[in-house]
Amino acid sequence: MEQREKAILIGANLNNNEDFTNSMEELRNLAAACDIDSVGEVSQNLSRINAQYYLGKGKILEVCEKVNELGAELVIFNDELSPSQVRNLEETIDCRVIDRTVLILDIFAQRAKTKEAQLQVEIAHLQYMLPRLIGSAEALGRQGGGSGLKNKGSGEKKLELDRRKLEDRISALNKELELLVSRRQNQRKWRKKNEIPVVALVGYTNAGKSTIMNVMLKLYNPIAEKEVFEKDMLFATLETSVRNITLPDNKSFLLTDTVGFISKLPHHLVRAFRSTLEEVAEADLLILVIDYSNPYYKKQMEVTQETLKELGADQIPIIYAFNKCDLAKQFQDNADISNKPLDLNMEQAKPESVIISAKKKIGMDDLTSAIKKHVFADYVKLELCIPYQNGNVVSYLNDHASILSSRYESNGIWIVAECKKTDYDKLKAYEAVM
Repeated sequence: MEQREKAILIGANLNNNEDFTNSMEELRNLAAACDIDSVGEVSQNLSRINAQYYLGKGKILEVCEKVNELGAELVIFNDELSPSQVRNLEETIDCRVIDRTVLILDIFAQRAKTKEAQLQVEIAHLQYMLPRLIGSAEALGRQGGGSGLKNKGSGEKKLELDRRKLEDRISALNKELELLVSRRQNQRKWRKKNEIPVVALVGYTNAGKSTIMNVMLKLYNPIAEKEVFEKDMLFATLETSVRNITLPDNKSFLLTDTVGFISKLPHHLVRAFRSTLEEVAEADLLILVIDYSNPYYKKQMEVTQETLKELGADQIPIIYAFNKCDLAKQFQDNADISNKPLDLNMEQAKPESVIISAKKKIGMDDLTSAIKKHVFADYVKLELCIPYQNGNVVSYLNDHASILSSRYESNGIWIVAECKKTDYDKLKAYEAVM
């Protein structure tokens, strides 16, 4: 059995930030997701970050003692560190030092399975490394020069060479990624052309988006190989998955499962995954999935809303799905579940919310009804009289419309149906005189 790395977690509580406890708990979960054992924690209340050591020098000496005492091989800081801070800390603590950004990048690197995700993660990692080259290796400034000036200038030349190599690699990866992105864009154009509504599941990591996707598939499209990977861990989903959901009344939409968000999500990752996250920005409806059992669910909602705004997706209609209600204390303590949490701080005049438990299949009918209300609002109800010789029209209706009733008369088949506006334009020649 492989021995897990031991780490000390370090955090600075700036100006008594009320979110600090939650942020440190997230750091523990991120470490666990990276197969790292958190054996200790050190934190300090500060009014500002120490530019040289992140924490005060006295606290860093305390970290040194803990590292020796607990046999830690790694120290993880809860914020992104500057290159000079990493260098100073590693020299003082005599231990490998990483920050929250590196931890998240490592998780993404481990979980990326598709070529597109792997390219995006590598680009994000290289963009993170680019400004940190100067402190990444002592050898950068210690080359044999032969110029008689004792290496003066040789370190700069080596540094520039390494920087250029990184920039060239980033450029090559971006070109490779563009080919995959163009394929995704073509798929989106096809969907728009065929007027298939797109519903995107968005939310904090581990809120239950993939579980909702799989439950919807089991309810309406029970094909096992179409299910997506789900697990109770951070960033289980890194690839965007799109599945067709066909309801019993023949109405269909595309459901998209997306990568989860987290506070302090590295901007390198947001930028690298922008092509994947464009699926969110071009959706017709967003299902904002909230882990209702998490005591910090309101903060997680804020982070998701801020990220959606950054992606230009804050104007898309939203349904708030408060998931894991079976585990939520506020749900269990409240006999009247109609008292829904509507203090959502959103610009929508009448935000819509449903309380669900995807695992227990509670409230999924409510969620489906809410989706239908939004994406099929333009459906038209009509009564048609189809001559018997036009059986192909009846077949088309069976495949593309919701048939509410039908009866056979001497002059043809009378059908009452609901269909898309574009289908109505094709079928109105058969519309019966009421």
